[in-house]
Amino acid sequence: MSRPCRVLVHGALGRMGQCVRAAIEAEPAAALAAALEAPSHPRLGEEVAPGVRVGADLAAALAASDVAIAFAPPAPTVALVRDAAARGLPCAVGTTGLAPGERAEIEALAARVPIVLTANFSVAVNVLFHLTRRAAELLGPGYDAEILEVHHRTKVDAPSGTALTLAKAVEEGRRAAAAHVLAREGLTGPRPPGAIGLQALRGGDNPGEHTVMFLGVGERLELAHRAATRDHFARGALRAALWLRGRAPGLYDMEQVLGLR
Repeated sequence: MSRPCRVLVHGALGRMGQCVRAAIEAEPAAALAAALEAPSHPRLGEEVAPGVRVGADLAAALAASDVAIAFAPPAPTVALVRDAAARGLPCAVGTTGLAPGERAEIEALAARVPIVLTANFSVAVNVLFHLTRRAAELLGPGYDAEILEVHHRTKVDAPSGTALTLAKAVEEGRRAAAAHVLAREGLTGPRPPGAIGLQALRGGDNPGEHTVMFLGVGERLELAHRAATRDHFARGALRAALWLRGRAPGLYDMEQVLGLR
């Protein structure tokens, strides 16, 4: 029997990091090898698994691991992927709020190492991406697309990365780029043809809700996903990390991990 895949979790004490560690503990094919946090984190040195303490030494964490999972702020995530690529270590990245330059650097590093970069690791959400793309293709431009998302009060980016990915899926289905309308106030005039509306609501502890509406004349189609916990995100992230082992360098998404495209 081969040894378990050694997994590094960056952002190990955050809400998602805790869920990922729980998923690793429940998966015989994986083992927590390293837990990374910011150098200023008050819980550095805490043991989170037998023989594994929370640290800030990126080089040591990478040396102990076979694959990395990142749910950290954008700048530390880019630093992790940069150093992981230098070592040939695959990465599953769920960080959102990346600036265009940060995302571009991660995409460029995928030429050296396999990377799954996704706004959402949920299996069901990635099926939603697939269905949204297909619905946009079948319905065509005669149906207006609106996307509504709801998240907890502490989320720092808006619209969510998942909402933006859903908008991209609409564009792919229509085979046409579209203007994104992020706010409406006052005398806005008629809705621009082909535009995609994205609205973000924030409050409470909501892990995430996304609804895609295709509004036609006299009818409306809605596709929705509602998360009750973060556990399914963590299980998807671990599934992606295990899928990356032995994969050729390249930029992958979760739909590819699931065989949806």
